[in-house]
Amino acid sequence: MNQVWQGRLEKIDDYRWKIPRSYKPGMKVPGLILASDSLIPSIINDKAVDQVANVAFLPGIVRYSLAMPDIHWGYGFSIGGVAATDPSEGGVISPGGVGYDINCGVRLLRSELLLDEVKPKLEKLVNALFSNIPCGVGSSGDIRVSHKEEEEIFIKGAGWAVKKGYGVKEDLECTEDNGAIKGADPGGVSDRAFERGRKQSGTLGSGNHFLEVQIVDEIYDDKKADIFGLFKGQITVMIHSGSRGFGYQVCDDYVKSMVTALRKYNINVPDRQLACVPLDSPEGKAYMGGMRCAANYAWNNRQCLTYLIREVFERIFNKSWTDLGLALVYDVAHNIAKMERHVVDGKERFLCVHRKGATRAFPPHHVDIPEKYIEAGQPVIIPGDMGSFSYILAGTEAAMTETFGSTCHGAGRNLSRSAAIKRCEGRQIDKELFNKSGIIVRASGRSTLAEEAPEAYKDVKEVVEVVHRAGISTKVARMRPLGVIKG
Repeated sequence: MNQVWQGRLEKIDDYRWKIPRSYKPGMKVPGLILASDSLIPSIINDKAVDQVANVAFLPGIVRYSLAMPDIHWGYGFSIGGVAATDPSEGGVISPGGVGYDINCGVRLLRSELLLDEVKPKLEKLVNALFSNIPCGVGSSGDIRVSHKEEEEIFIKGAGWAVKKGYGVKEDLECTEDNGAIKGADPGGVSDRAFERGRKQSGTLGSGNHFLEVQIVDEIYDDKKADIFGLFKGQITVMIHSGSRGFGYQVCDDYVKSMVTALRKYNINVPDRQLACVPLDSPEGKAYMGGMRCAANYAWNNRQCLTYLIREVFERIFNKSWTDLGLALVYDVAHNIAKMERHVVDGKERFLCVHRKGATRAFPPHHVDIPEKYIEAGQPVIIPGDMGSFSYILAGTEAAMTETFGSTCHGAGRNLSRSAAIKRCEGRQIDKELFNKSGIIVRASGRSTLAEEAPEAYKDVKEVVEVVHRAGISTKVARMRPLGVIKG
């Protein structure tokens, strides 16, 4: 799959690289990749750059086909791809611009705990989390729902979990879209998707999904860190999961039908994985309704996971989660398409913003961020690999003007899963991480650890530095892993 890209990148400045429209006849806009000089060699050694150019063929695309510095090969869009389409100009929706794990996302919990309090109980805590949190391929949990309740989850998202006692209203206030995007339509969800989602609320999943106990080891912006409730030496918990088998099935159902719809709407794209339909078409409206159901399912899933994590902390530290200060900092999606208002060439336009492995990064005083973060901007959560740092940043006005309010979503893969497994053959990654850094790792399968080994990923520090120096999100704090749960 990987090959050196044969096109030409025009360097705009230290962190921006342009793919000119002349690269491929049919590109409606240029491509724009955010990256440093040192990241570019690995990026052009991946066909993902060609995917950025291919996305520029989408009808109604506005300004640029964008890619973040964590760019790597994906289905249709590259991972790290961002594109906005205008429905008033024939703009389309493409499931390849959202991904199979709809609303795969991250949430960060803070606490009042310090390392000295946690270290003596760390192994017990990690083991209890591993025992209490269902993880692995096809895992199911104890939160089972009826068909009617499942429909309610699709519409209310994390609000369903809070109603059931699995959280508090403050959790919703600190979740993107308050934990439920409007316009979800359960009528567009197949029976197979219903069945797959019935037993997976409150489950972590497999692959790159994780739960991580961390310590805040660096503060870059004291004022914003204080607004986010973060301080040096603090224990935090990060959750990375999505819509599980339900979201996968929703995507799979619609991808198949959209390929046949290309001819109906006379749409020509250079890759069938970019199958798309007009946003205002019956097929487009149906996909958006189903995709929103999956997005809401994912927010509910992460809220249920939060409840299970709080239960474990209460048991291990013999205090209520409120006394432990185990509150939600923020929850943000990074595989989603959303209708948003953006100013383009001085004019406000209502656009469909595809974020595929990219995080929303709205600025201070934006109407869609919590009131308590209004001076700091939206919290942006960027996980690393299980052996490196994770970061929290803040959204900026520059992101609104340059990237449709978007930034990176993580380190980004440097090796395919098969290549990582081959490189790690015979190694015990969990023991390596413990011996090198004291990180306690628990996983349901050794192949997962090989797939997710630290060398399989780009340097998250460098990825974050690019978006920070490019100004599309600014560093606030850094977290170091202490214990990791993998599927």
